[in-house]
Amino acid sequence: MNSLDQTATGIDETTITLGLQLAVTAGFAVAMVVLHTLGLVAISRLLRLKEERLLKHEFNLGAVGLLASFGFLVLLLHMLEIAVFGIFYMLVSSMDLEEALFYSASAYATLGWTADYFPDSWRLIGAVEALIGFILIGWSTAFMVTTMRKL
Repeated sequence: MNSLDQTATGIDETTITLGLQLAVTAGFAVAMVVLHTLGLVAISRLLRLKEERLLKHEFNLGAVGLLASFGFLVLLLHMLEIAVFGIFYMLVSSMDLEEALFYSASAYATLGWTADYFPDSWRLIGAVEALIGFILIGWSTAFMVTTMRKL
């Protein structure tokens, strides 16, 4: 785009890049909320976490096994969400699988590791992944505490 076209439309390459990043982050936010919702529903059904059943359940070794299974499945759900972001990072950067997963897990868990070789045109995604991860981890925690209170 030459400067005459840029002046006529009022849109430069930076604005287009930012708009693309914002659109992709919005897509990721929606996708992760849907994925997390489906994951928690699947976990609830798999472990039969209905309120009536939990209220009748005694807190014994069986309850410990139930909670351990619940925690493990929630961890797997978060790992799947990290992997989705990691695959995206592999596709838009020069990262290999291990680097992309490490970057994704670091962002998701809000640890803040940055990839020096990550393209500037996509760096907003990592920051938004941290926000998404923070919210989804909190959601999982609230869901687990609510379930535990019923035991």
